[in-house]
Amino acid sequence: MIGDKQLKHLFIVNPTAGGRNAAPEVAEKVRAAFENRTDEYEIYVTKAPMDATEKIKEDAALYDSLRVYACGGDGTFNECVCGAAGLENVSLAPFPTGTGNDFCRMFGEEAGLYHDINRLLDGKERKIDLVDCNGRLCANICSVGIDARIGTDVHKYSHIPLIGGATGYVVSAIVNVFKGISRKMTVRCGTFTQEGEHSLICVCNGRFYGGGFNPSLYARPDDGELDFYIVKKVSLLAFAALIGKYAAGRADEIPKYITHLRGTEISIDFEEENVINIDGEAMFAKNVVMRLVPHALNLVIPTGMTFFDK
Repeated sequence: MIGDKQLKHLFIVNPTAGGRNAAPEVAEKVRAAFENRTDEYEIYVTKAPMDATEKIKEDAALYDSLRVYACGGDGTFNECVCGAAGLENVSLAPFPTGTGNDFCRMFGEEAGLYHDINRLLDGKERKIDLVDCNGRLCANICSVGIDARIGTDVHKYSHIPLIGGATGYVVSAIVNVFKGISRKMTVRCGTFTQEGEHSLICVCNGRFYGGGFNPSLYARPDDGELDFYIVKKVSLLAFAALIGKYAAGRADEIPKYITHLRGTEISIDFEEENVINIDGEAMFAKNVVMRLVPHALNLVIPTGMTFFDK
């Protein structure tokens, strides 16, 4: 109990995250952690896409205080974000069990604190910003262009014998690069407008995506601004040369190809429907608006974390 308010801990488990069912492992850790605690808790195993979102909203209406733990990867965390956003009585923590945990990578050496269930149970809360992308919420990074197409097409190749994991990503990259790196877009961000061929556009509330790409070294989900990286059309050779710097947070070294802006909104219009990456999930549209939603989520900060104190 918190004061005289009713508190519930809700563990949302994605049984397919990381290609394995982590539910038994999560259940064992949770039972051990609550041996000497009196708070109510539930382990909920999702049954379908966006099931987590609805479960959180349902429980939020029943409890004065709901603390949610997203047990999975970035996709599970995003579903939980969509359920918890805007609800004052709900807080959310990633509790990684999947293969992709890009949101947590932002915390550097402290990322491991999110694997410690007791530090999460005793943690504090801090409001962070989110990104609204055509109505779908994002806590970390949205992008369009070659990177989004590669990430979306990985599943086409990962099921092929001898291809999977990182190999599937490489195959998708090769196929999509040869289909053409750039697409025609019209980009508007504040007073900035640019029309023409672009390779990719990345919108950062966090710092990492795509399993390790780190375009922004300084983005924070609580600073009221987003980092925008707008990459012009480039040749295959130029793309191969710049992608390493882009992935390592050195985009500002190549302003000839990459424009770096900060702000709260960007809009992109395509000639035809394109895929948009939202925290690793795919959306398709011809027009997209990505805008900051300030202080939209109560994020659980594990005890001992200093990231937000800096």
